[in-house]
Amino acid sequence: MRMALYQPDIPGNTGAIMRTAACLGLPVDLIGPCGFVVSEKRVRRAGMDYLDRLDWTEHTSWEAFLAALNGTARLVLLSTKADTRYSEFTFLADDILLVGRESAGTPDDVHAAADARVRVPMAPGMRSLNVAQALAMVLGEDLRQTDGFPKEQD
Repeated sequence: MRMALYQPDIPGNTGAIMRTAACLGLPVDLIGPCGFVVSEKRVRRAGMDYLDRLDWTEHTSWEAFLAALNGTARLVLLSTKADTRYSEFTFLADDILLVGRESAGTPDDVHAAADARVRVPMAPGMRSLNVAQALAMVLGEDLRQTDGFPKEQD
């Protein structure tokens, strides 16, 4: 399992997602261009000292990301436009959970490239959750279904 961030534009959210990934032993793909310099202090502050233990890859573009995948895994897009609730979706251990820009989501071609789209149910009239929080919710369900949480030492 992997997490992929499409053109993230808020460094604190990216750092928080990267910290979550490091703590759970999961890799992250950053799909550029990002709205900030990845080495920026705000990313490091949110990620704390965990980023040195993170397996992450920076892709210059959506096309570069797709080429690197080479069709090897299922892309599951988190989107407020999705019909399927994440809690009703069957995840696979090698899924890539993809989130869009905080300010604009993902364009139509990214939606079209996704193998599946899921959403987090929200109260009526609400527009969207914080991307890091939504991803953490969906990731938790994915890891539960696939028994993918790290094995703890006694």
